Formats: sequence, C-alpha cells, structure tokens
Amino acid sequence: MSDNHGNTPAAWTAVSVALVGFVVGGAGLMLEPISYPIFAIGVGLNVVAGLLYVVMGKLGLNGPSH
Repeated sequence: MSDNHGNTPAAWTAVSVALVGFVVGGAGLMLEPISYPIFAIGVGLNVVAGLLYVVMGKLGLNGPSH
C-alpha cells in the first residue's frame, strides 16, 4: 500500500482536470439539442487527465515526499 494515499501533485492535478472534463461533458449532454462537440471536449479533457498523471508520475511527482 502506498504511504501517500493519493495525496500527490500528480493525483490532485489529474483529478482536477478530470473533474472539469466531466462537468464540460455533462453540460454538453444537457444542452438542447445535445452538443456533441462540447461533449467531445469533455472526453478529451479526461484523456488529457490520464496522460497528465502518467507524465507527472514519470517526473517523480507521484512518489512519497520523504
């Protein structure tokens, strides 16, 4: 088990970007008529969040701080 329990800059950044992606995607689905371009932007933000976590992890921003 990890000592940091996800409290790392990489995790916080990825979750923040993913949250924005879900909000944007959900807003696109609630518009009348449904806006697929806005929904696609939300999906893209979630993909970026995953890639961002991997890149920040490779930079050493997801390990223990001690």
